[in-house]
Amino acid sequence: MTVACTLQDRVRHAERDDYTGEMRFWTLLKRSLLLRCPVCGEGPLFCGLFVMHERCPTCGIKFEREPGFFLGSIYINYGLTSLIAAVAYPLLLFRYRVPETPLMLGSLAFILVFPLFFFRHSRSLWLGFDQWRDPQEGERGEHSQRP
Repeated sequence: MTVACTLQDRVRHAERDDYTGEMRFWTLLKRSLLLRCPVCGEGPLFCGLFVMHERCPTCGIKFEREPGFFLGSIYINYGLTSLIAAVAYPLLLFRYRVPETPLMLGSLAFILVFPLFFFRHSRSLWLGFDQWRDPQEGERGEHSQRP
């Protein structure tokens, strides 16, 4: 049995095939860093400094899939904060000979303030990671047209 494909069908399949693997990863990462919906890439995630939209204003996808969904974003936030502090503290102490007391106070300030500034991006990165590993229906590629 032979299935006849039109030129439009071939273009659609080629666009879908191009939007897999590595390209899809980078597209989702870009959307996450821009604080955009991981599914459509257009809707903003936040409506305030710390307040997220419940659903994407553009495509309507629900951001919090289940209660406790954003617990993973805490790991991203904590992990990056700890990594920066664990690398910067000994580097500044031993390589650049920064006195210990100001370095301790600066590190404490960093550890308290940085997670607040990174909160939005950690949630967005978690959403992007989740979309990459467990995709929701309706994801559009980088250059595809809205339906």
